[in-house]
Amino acid sequence: MVQAVRKGGTVAAYVWDYAGQMQLMRYFWDAAVALDPAACTLDEGQRFPLCQPEPLRQLFQTAQLGKVGVRSIDIPTTFRDFDDYWSPFLGGQAPAPGYAMSLSEERRVALREQIRATLPIAPDGSIHCIARAWAVRGVR
Repeated sequence: MVQAVRKGGTVAAYVWDYAGQMQLMRYFWDAAVALDPAACTLDEGQRFPLCQPEPLRQLFQTAQLGKVGVRSIDIPTTFRDFDDYWSPFLGGQAPAPGYAMSLSEERRVALREQIRATLPIAPDGSIHCIARAWAVRGVR
């Protein structure tokens, strides 16, 4: 991207905050690792250490960009109920759903109940989480 932008141009990107406030995924992986420590190898929070403010800042500075800034973008994610939250994990595509579907029925139920026990479920049954992204920009 740095090579493609003219001098004085802006280079920007954003990534999900998998290790922190990508809450809908954090609840999943924290529960999975609590039940199966080996699951940490699939956790995007572990696999993508770049997805945090300081590594992003360093990446852009190492690429010789100036005026580097990093900020968070918080997106509210609301689920109607637990089934609304859980059902996408049964699709089998991407690391979390793939992991969930690789489990025996008994272990998948244990994971589901571990997650249910930790989610912030409102009195009306809805679940409110934050999906945070980190935005980084720099000038060539």
